[in-house]
Amino acid sequence: MRVFVSVDMEGVSGLTDPEEMRAGGRGYDRGCELMTGDANAAVRGSFVAGADEVVVTDAHGSTKNIRADLIDERCTLIRGPYRPLRMGQGIGPSHDAAMFVGYHARAGVPHGVLNHTWMGYEIQNMYLNGEICGEIRLIAGLAGSMGVPVALVTGDEAACAEARELLGDVETVAVKKGIDRYSAELLSPGRAQSLIGEAAARALRSLDRLRPYEVPAPYTLGIDWASTSMAESCAMIPGVKRAGARSVEFTSDDYTEIMAVLGILATIGGSVGCTGAQYG
Repeated sequence: MRVFVSVDMEGVSGLTDPEEMRAGGRGYDRGCELMTGDANAAVRGSFVAGADEVVVTDAHGSTKNIRADLIDERCTLIRGPYRPLRMGQGIGPSHDAAMFVGYHARAGVPHGVLNHTWMGYEIQNMYLNGEICGEIRLIAGLAGSMGVPVALVTGDEAACAEARELLGDVETVAVKKGIDRYSAELLSPGRAQSLIGEAAARALRSLDRLRPYEVPAPYTLGIDWASTSMAESCAMIPGVKRAGARSVEFTSDDYTEIMAVLGILATIGGSVGCTGAQYG
């Protein structure tokens, strides 16, 4: 049995402050240790359930956050930026299950701890085939395009609710309950990681009940940007078209192209946002 684990940071146990998730920020080193601990819990549970191979991908920000010296030695780790599948780098049709650890709710979800979609403020909303789309839907769609079901999602209560609404009877572990975007009621990391390990093993022992999340092709990715200048700049890419004053769309029969183009659009949108002073 082959398992793929994508690990984000906003939904990791014990974390509420953006500084804890940014290199050089207050508490970042400890944040990396907690992220590694949650990842290890999923890896541990996977091997308890009989996994033969586990691939872990660092899916947050710089993608250089998980401590390579502390990761479970039985898994392989993918880290580093500029990879075509982004948060899904490493997944393939030969995997039997995917797990999303440390994920968060999409932008605008009430009580979602550090809620956003892909970028902090540049992307206001994202859509997949016309339906509003957060990172859970996006990466579940990538997995589903390869025939891989999502077995486990961990994060705050809002992220877990989003996952269940989308994926049905998926195993979830809520490691914190949002009070507001930057505050939460937390489980202790030790307790949270025990629950993650147990849920990972339980999910893999009942794989027969899981079905891939399949989005019908062709796939259309829509993005509402924070400014018209971001949309205008992104629309200069061949194949990307304007869908409104601040919106663009891209359509492909290949889901991996959706992921690759999103990465390019995010780079452009972020650059415009960073160089446009207070007007973005």
